[in-house]
Amino acid sequence: MARPSSPLLNRDRICATALAMIDRDGLDGLSMRRLAAEMGVRAASLYGYLKTKEELLTDLADQVMAPVDTSGFADGWRNGLTVWARSYREALAAHPNLVPFLAHSPGRRPQALQHADAVHGGLTSAGWPPRYATMIGASTKYLVVGAAMTSFSGGFADDFEVYVGRYPNLSQAHLLAGHEEIDRDSFELALTAFLNGLADLHHQISH
Repeated sequence: MARPSSPLLNRDRICATALAMIDRDGLDGLSMRRLAAEMGVRAASLYGYLKTKEELLTDLADQVMAPVDTSGFADGWRNGLTVWARSYREALAAHPNLVPFLAHSPGRRPQALQHADAVHGGLTSAGWPPRYATMIGASTKYLVVGAAMTSFSGGFADDFEVYVGRYPNLSQAHLLAGHEEIDRDSFELALTAFLNGLADLHHQISH
């Protein structure tokens, strides 16, 4: 029998399949054994490309986080944080089931450390003391991760009967279900309020 023109397995295909499984089944639904079964191969075949599940998840993290943009600090700390936070949220929101892994501290991942270094450098170059720069980076992460992992609008049932006569202040809550713009606009509101507060603090520190 002629050999296939391309190999059955390669690192990119393994990663793509693993990410699709996480999107579908959650982080706990991924194991090397289940991944192998999904791809129709033996688990041992995967280890020629990725030695551990941790290595696989690290590859996925780098892939998902690749679009995160820290270049905005060239135009000031506020623009830098805005561009970083928005791109960060978009990256996480595209694969919410992977967020628990991505939410860890940078650890030893070069890409994550490069992002952290760019943010910290952008803030300190704009006059923020190192301690504040660290806290601002952490606070932005709290805002982004929370926004990416949960949906406020998605937490309400679309059944009017759930609320009528019981919760008079939630008489329109059934209309929230599925309105993704509520989640987006809520994130933007929180981000704007956060940045406005930082601008006041920056003025105090600088004078």
